[in-house]
Amino acid sequence: MKADAIKLDGKKAGSVDLNDDIFGLEPRMDILHRVVRWQRNKAMAGTHDVLGRSEVSYSTKKIYRQKGTGGARHGSRGAPIFRSGGIYKGPTPRSHAHDLPKKFRKLGLKHALSAKVAAGELVIVDTIEVKDAKTGALAKMVGALGWKRALIIDGAEVNADFKKASANITTLNVLPSQGANVYDILKSDTLVLTKAGVAALEARLS
Repeated sequence: MKADAIKLDGKKAGSVDLNDDIFGLEPRMDILHRVVRWQRNKAMAGTHDVLGRSEVSYSTKKIYRQKGTGGARHGSRGAPIFRSGGIYKGPTPRSHAHDLPKKFRKLGLKHALSAKVAAGELVIVDTIEVKDAKTGALAKMVGALGWKRALIIDGAEVNADFKKASANITTLNVLPSQGANVYDILKSDTLVLTKAGVAALEARLS
């Protein structure tokens, strides 16, 4: 599959051959859903916690005598039925992560890239090198190209000047090829790959 490439100023920069086994698949929503769910669950902090019956701060003294009160029998003010008592079977800190085979994760990334191609939301740029790290100048370029909520994936390392210039542009997210992931790709409106990024992704997923 061939795709046209451009420069940051919008001019043509030749074309790139895209591997059909990575960029030409029929996107499967079930695969994408499973990978995104795995990714988001792994990112959850899992720090939610409540005080149980043994953790609330109350005296262990019996609150009133067992018999003769005309009321129910109770032994602890920390019982769950009382106000400010311990919570019964409440959430405790835990990991939400679950296993997903590496082959399946790799397949999910292929389908995410293919989904962007199928939707016409993939842009190939020659390089993201800029003359100087000026946010204003880069913002004008991005505006002229019409990129909204764009994810830019470079090669093994992101160009330092471009990374510095894009730091304060909220509509841009810049990642090295190793950081490419299904959730960020699907969340973006435009996926921008450099030629080095294409080569690195194909080497990673082949």
